[in-house]
Amino acid sequence: MTTIETNETCDSILGGRIRVIQPRKGYRFSVDALLLARFVRLRPRERVLELGAGTGVVSMLVAALYGVREAVALERDAALVAMARRSAELNGIGSIRAIVADLRERRIHGLAASSFDLVIANPPYRAVASGRESPIPARRLARSEVEGTLEDFVAAAARYARHRGAAAFVFLAERSAELLTAMRARRLEPKRIRFVHARADRPASAILVEARKGGGIGVEVEPPLILYSREGVYTDEAREMLGVAENR
Repeated sequence: MTTIETNETCDSILGGRIRVIQPRKGYRFSVDALLLARFVRLRPRERVLELGAGTGVVSMLVAALYGVREAVALERDAALVAMARRSAELNGIGSIRAIVADLRERRIHGLAASSFDLVIANPPYRAVASGRESPIPARRLARSEVEGTLEDFVAAAARYARHRGAAAFVFLAERSAELLTAMRARRLEPKRIRFVHARADRPASAILVEARKGGGIGVEVEPPLILYSREGVYTDEAREMLGVAENR
């Protein structure tokens, strides 16, 4: 039986299909993880690598949604990796392998270069010393580039994606140009882009990008994803993607 510690919570997502163990305080997943998992395109039996996986939420989602052969959750924080492993056990998902490693390392035991069909990442949104920083160390590490820059994440994605394989990122919309530039510099050619807006009348808050390693020029800009139709009320599309109950 999987035990939940007093400093942890066990939260349900996708309408209760998946349960995730995470710290009560500190690093906790956001809606971006669910949006990224729904954005990607995967076939059964493909291999996926999640960079900076935290508690492995995206890995568990893609394993449950797409029936992947293996989802490797790479995270440098051993405590979060332990939670990811327990969550996988709790959900009965045997295709997840959570490992402790720093994505900036050139070689990681058990990971072969150019071996994954898809590499996914939700990098820290903020550069160091930009914007308001959380007083909670774990949240500060998750939200700012203290232990891994955008370039570090893109370089790792390019290293581990197979030729013609894909890399999918969710990132801060205002830094879109940085993400696309970094991807192209590593021969990850953006092929699909979708902007995420809290409301239709507000600027984009996030960008979802799928790039192809060694892909040709040409990108599809998909219709924007609007999360709320009015305050506190999800749009039908957002509700379906997030697996939440109907609005009341």
